[in-house]
Amino acid sequence: MTPTRSYYRIMAGQACKYAQQCFEQGFIGGDWGIEGDLTNDLGDNWRDFNRQYIPVFLEANPDKTKIGAGLACGMLHTICKGMTKGDIVFCPNGNGIYYVGEVISDYYYAAGEVLPHRRKIKWLEQGISREEMSQPLKNSAGSVGTVSNITKYAEELEALLDGKKPPALTHSDESVEDPSVFALEKHLEDFLVANWQYTELGQDYDIYTEDGELVGQQYPSDTGPIDILAISKNKQTLLVVELKRGRASDNVVGQIQRYMGYVKHELCEEGQKVKGIIIALEDDLKLRRALSVTDNIEFYRYQVSFKLLNSSSEF
Repeated sequence: MTPTRSYYRIMAGQACKYAQQCFEQGFIGGDWGIEGDLTNDLGDNWRDFNRQYIPVFLEANPDKTKIGAGLACGMLHTICKGMTKGDIVFCPNGNGIYYVGEVISDYYYAAGEVLPHRRKIKWLEQGISREEMSQPLKNSAGSVGTVSNITKYAEELEALLDGKKPPALTHSDESVEDPSVFALEKHLEDFLVANWQYTELGQDYDIYTEDGELVGQQYPSDTGPIDILAISKNKQTLLVVELKRGRASDNVVGQIQRYMGYVKHELCEEGQKVKGIIIALEDDLKLRRALSVTDNIEFYRYQVSFKLLNSSSEF
């Protein structure tokens, strides 16, 4: 079932310092050092906004990278324009509780105030405890970065809002042939990110971070989010990782090439190059044929293991 509204985790300032103020005054907002009313610059296409404001951001923050600038401007556009009325915001207060509220206004600028780029929020009286969430939702809701789209957990979030326990593992992906395998694979991306340093890729690459914060998971691009954006330890290569549950076919090659093209033209600094890696449970002949004529995309298989151990003899 496709969600009728979107869900966002938004940090109200570093270390949630403005969360209480946002809750008491009925708003959520962002800053990123970009001043002035943005009303006339908020088109539907976030890429146009980024193209206009990345230079502004970099001028004000000369120590930042293009990747950091793109992420900051993208998050600002999400708060100001990407969210629509009726969407739901989860704002952590720093003490294990998430304030929950509905977006009820368009963008407005509060000059001279903290987090001046704002949306009005109708906050619920009752928040949600982090302890009530499933581990995968905890991972996403606790991810670094100011803005995180957590709509893929809509079913669980709605259950929590209704005071119910999180639902069992389910799936709505019609391309998945074996639901039992999918259940094990459902949170594969979060697992890979959490264990990156122990993988073969972790020997040569780090998931991209900005100011010590991991920002390379679900990095936004103009053709969709990149599953993982990493950088080589010598800083010379940006790596695009596309993760597919189950079998991958040749259409994933075009998809990852679009992501790589975005990284090459929008994110690479002078002298950097871009590579791609597809990770899936299986491949097929079409994929092997497509990869045979590319020299900067590799294919990796993953394995999912589930065991039941009979421990009756221990009693």
